[in-house]
Amino acid sequence: MSTEAAADHPAPGHPAPGHPAADPDLRHHGDTEVGGGLVDLAVNVRAGTPPPWLRSLLSTALTDLAAYPDGRAARAAVARRHRRPVGEVLLTAGAAEAFVLLARTVRPRRAVVVHPQFTEPEAALRDAGHTVERLLLRPEDGFRLDPAAVPEDADLVVVGNPTNPTSVLHPAADLAALARPGRVLVVDEAFADTVPGEAESLAGRGDLPGLVVLRSLTKTWGLAGLRIGYALAPERIVAALSAAQPLWPVSTPALAAAEACCAPAALAEAEQAARDTAADRAYLLSRLAEIPSILTYGQPAASFVLIRMPDATGVRERLRRTGFAVRRGDTFPGLGPDWLRIAVRDKATQDAFFEALTALLL
Repeated sequence: MSTEAAADHPAPGHPAPGHPAADPDLRHHGDTEVGGGLVDLAVNVRAGTPPPWLRSLLSTALTDLAAYPDGRAARAAVARRHRRPVGEVLLTAGAAEAFVLLARTVRPRRAVVVHPQFTEPEAALRDAGHTVERLLLRPEDGFRLDPAAVPEDADLVVVGNPTNPTSVLHPAADLAALARPGRVLVVDEAFADTVPGEAESLAGRGDLPGLVVLRSLTKTWGLAGLRIGYALAPERIVAALSAAQPLWPVSTPALAAAEACCAPAALAEAEQAARDTAADRAYLLSRLAEIPSILTYGQPAASFVLIRMPDATGVRERLRRTGFAVRRGDTFPGLGPDWLRIAVRDKATQDAFFEALTALLL
């Protein structure tokens, strides 16, 4: 599948090509920050998951492992959940597989990744031999995307919503304005279900040309180890991506989870979890505001908050010695060593964290 655009010519005011030799570590992830009994504020997976009912379902699914996986029921469930035709749904081994499939299938002339954001899309594109340009959003602008800043001739655009690590939720109208014939617009909505009402989601927009929305069951349901996600896209794109997959790419337990997590009861549970997260995030922001040296930018909307502070690297290391893990920010393009990402947790955990943090700073 090819895309149509002009040749790769960065224009004034537009992103310049990235330089791999100077890149931050695009393969660094928050899970490397945790372990050893540390309280996990580094990984954005909802605490206490998978819930007992989902654990039981996965256990039952193990009795079917002798048969090859059949994804038809799970695919239909995802289609119903987003009111899309089944042909516009592709089940994947986590959203990360979708990034790789896109990188191997799309042949962009000018690929632009909006940063700071999750680094796997750019890493997958580079691994596939593509030149990647970065559009760096500024903290002074609240890390908000101006659609006019995206080069008109970009034929592949990748953006997160809400964006990891900034937690910023871009208006759906702004992202929809980026869709056009001849362009593949990839919107990573891995954290969309952490936002009450899934506000600003484009998952149901089958009318936008070239739109690919990626979803994951990892964050809300605690299924990082199961590897289950999906893409929503026009049928021609789904067909091209599917042709690049191996046979039976999603396991039987992962298919069972996908189907179950699209059921009405599960969606109601996810919505309540999103509302609880919003309340806990407001509490986290109120505690952060108590420390004048800590700055936040924009309006965090997801299950984590990005902060800027002096000597963030040193603070992170000292926090580890007191039992708390937070995510370093310098591995995200556009950020540096004075940034940290903090996962939203319950108030008791946050109070314990702030007791340790203030002891280090005050």
